Amino acid sequence: MAFMQCTFSSDTLSIGVSMNVILPDPKPGLTDRKIPTIYLLHGLSDDHTAWTRYTAIERYARTKNVAIVMPAVNRSFYTDMASGYPYWTFVSEELPAKARAFFPLSDKREDTFVAGLSMGGYGAFKLALRRPDLFAAAASLSGALDLADGPERWSRDFGYIFGQVDRIPEQDDLFRLAEKVALSDGPKPKLYQACGTEDYLYPHNQRFLAHARNVGLDVTYEEGPGLHEWSFWDSYIGRVLNWLPIRSD
Repeated sequence: MAFMQCTFSSDTLSIGVSMNVILPDPKPGLTDRKIPTIYLLHGLSDDHTAWTRYTAIERYARTKNVAIVMPAVNRSFYTDMASGYPYWTFVSEELPAKARAFFPLSDKREDTFVAGLSMGGYGAFKLALRRPDLFAAAASLSGALDLADGPERWSRDFGYIFGQVDRIPEQDDLFRLAEKVALSDGPKPKLYQACGTEDYLYPHNQRFLAHARNVGLDVTYEEGPGLHEWSFWDSYIGRVLNWLPIRSD
């Protein structure tokens, strides 16, 4: 496998940005193949280096025919911020285009996946539910999935992201996005959720799970003992790679 640290100029953000990329070994005779891809998203207090620093993601990916793209998005909640940068536009449009320009990544929906932890779990589900035409499946580990819970906190602590609002905007509310996708005639992503039973976001995950299943989305759910911590995420990210329908050719 190859591990690459990539820094490039973002047209969307007008700043230099970074991503780390894991690529599988080339296969003899298949030099023109396009590689399935997982966009792997970090949490609120981390950056694009966290997954490789705190988990064995490179070892887990070694037997998979998949590229893993880990971008830096700061404390953005993968959102076009009310007072800040347009990170939603960056991660949903520019990042896939630039990654495919730099590396031999597939642009097929069935080869494109997204996963993340905490804030990144929220981002993964938002990408899949807002762009089901691009992402075949998404996984959330200990995701901050219910932003409508405690709106006064979100306005106080994250008003710079979502604005001083009484309700999270529809395009940022996973519950409303899930309903919209479920009612549509378009493609519907497969979802995977996992959360530790002692995690403070466990109630968030239970509420979203019930809602997503109630509206008819395909959700695989797992839980086990664990707090909001890397030991839990390390143990489950390997399960995510085994769950994803990654083609082996």
